[in-house]
Amino acid sequence: MTPKKASELAAKVCGLAPVIPVLVVYDVSTAGKLAAALVAGGLPALEVTLRTPAALDVIREMAKIEGSVVGAGTLLTEKDVEAAKEAGATFGVAPGATLRLLEACEANDLPLIPGASTASESMTLLERGYYIQKFFPAVANGGAPALKAIGAPIPQVKFCPTGGVNLANVNDFLSLSNVLCVGGSWVAPMDLIMAGSWGAITTLAAQASKLAR
Repeated sequence: MTPKKASELAAKVCGLAPVIPVLVVYDVSTAGKLAAALVAGGLPALEVTLRTPAALDVIREMAKIEGSVVGAGTLLTEKDVEAAKEAGATFGVAPGATLRLLEACEANDLPLIPGASTASESMTLLERGYYIQKFFPAVANGGAPALKAIGAPIPQVKFCPTGGVNLANVNDFLSLSNVLCVGGSWVAPMDLIMAGSWGAITTLAAQASKLAR
């Protein structure tokens, strides 16, 4: 898969909803219900972070839910890419980018949203063909004002800012012309997952799905 094709597919994922839930799931038995709750609320694109032992099985279960578009986050190595693809992930997200990671995603036909936090990193990715990128960590790197400033000289790149994005600042990001969507964990907080409060998660997802871009 070429970087351009990867970005075309990533753009479609980012266009599904204003928010991509960033999910850290420890118990695979909750995976299907969690995915169904988020999809029911209007958030079909789901990023399952590879931060727990259950993550790959979670991707497998969520991929079975009708309407879900499941991706793997925190991709760091070639093995991560291969395992995520085998588990059923249809896109990948990384906190940054290395040449080996990019090559692995291209070789495994896994569309990647690579991370960038500076203009130089963004330009390097754009030079290779990746024009859909993750701005991470968004708030720690200056938030919406910083991303707006980066966008002025590099308007070709569109971003999914992630890291510290919440209800208090989400509109600041979504109002930017170089933002397609945001990644956020507030739509599926751990306490609601642990309690099995799927209706409450659907409500949060529905609110997020109506955010203006």
